[in-house]
Amino acid sequence: MGIQGLAKLIADVAPGAIKENDIKSYFGRKVAVDASMCIYQFLIAVRQDGNVLQNEDGETTSHLMGMFYRTIRMVEHGIKPVYVFDGKPPQLKSGELTKRSERRAEAEKLLEAAQEAGEVENIEKFNKRLVKVTKQHNDECKNLLKLMGIPYVEAPCEAEATCAALVKAGKVYAAATEDMDALTFGTPLLLRHLTASEAKKLPIQEFHLSRALQDIGITQDQFIDLCILLGSDYCETIRGIGPKKAIELIRQHKSIEEIMDNIDLKKYPVPEKWLHKEARQLFLEPEVIDVNDVDLKWVDPDEDALVSFMCGEKQFSEDRIRNGAKKLAKNRHGSTQGRLDDFFKVTGSISSTKRKEAETKGSAKKKAKGASTPAGKFKRGK
Repeated sequence: MGIQGLAKLIADVAPGAIKENDIKSYFGRKVAVDASMCIYQFLIAVRQDGNVLQNEDGETTSHLMGMFYRTIRMVEHGIKPVYVFDGKPPQLKSGELTKRSERRAEAEKLLEAAQEAGEVENIEKFNKRLVKVTKQHNDECKNLLKLMGIPYVEAPCEAEATCAALVKAGKVYAAATEDMDALTFGTPLLLRHLTASEAKKLPIQEFHLSRALQDIGITQDQFIDLCILLGSDYCETIRGIGPKKAIELIRQHKSIEEIMDNIDLKKYPVPEKWLHKEARQLFLEPEVIDVNDVDLKWVDPDEDALVSFMCGEKQFSEDRIRNGAKKLAKNRHGSTQGRLDDFFKVTGSISSTKRKEAETKGSAKKKAKGASTPAGKFKRGK
């Protein structure tokens, strides 16, 4: 779920914190990708006759098709993805997981009724509600990524938290996920829609945390309390407080405790045994991988092993898999991308002072020569 209504709230009150970009803009960038979110998207989107894609043995293959082709698409655009897989859910999430189980049970009943009535649209709708990412889905995608030469990280807990930690440590440029709580966990930059289908033609949205905090006028700690008020996976919310009221109260009172001391608790009832302090602590100090131990390596794909797994076991077209493997290899060594060993090195950004000096020198040269000089190109970091 992430944080309820956070994307819209930032768009409303801090629009300058959001930028839209084309995938080509991320050439030369390392990006931590929320694997479970991607797999769920693939299971929902890659379908045939309203059902998940399967091979002749009845095994689901939607997640493998999605992971294979979307990863190739990113690599073709010069992106170096590292996938981050969820670990065990935190204890605080047990209530949310129980609710999800209840919703799935209800969807099963509704699906059965829709099947009996022959309601095609409802059958597809309720089938999607029953989609769940399993350990087998994750394990198969890890195997696929290994054969493709793409690194992955197994988070000890929530994937978004480890994605955020990798960005903060400078291991990668940004975190790519649809879950807005990556910002609550402190990622400086969040990318949404990076793994969206090309057919949807969605621009990639950049959410810049520092700009959001600046424009809203709050600190990161206050932002965490705001997110708890909006609604997260980890605790309930105060009834009657919507997004506008939540941001107004945080700006005025700075913390949930101060808000509770200054609002009408009859009008805005606080949940019994409210675990907001525990949720706050989880966001402040999440269980994440030790980033100092992370050594990200992208290597050549193992084409024959890919064919054995994807074609021999999962019955994909051999021509397509071999073509995909060749695209991966080409974009590691081919002339079209050129800088594959260079462009992922961390490079310093040009300072504003040096930029002004360069512009001044450039202007002087233009006047002296009476002709323009092509602008220099700077390598992009991470």
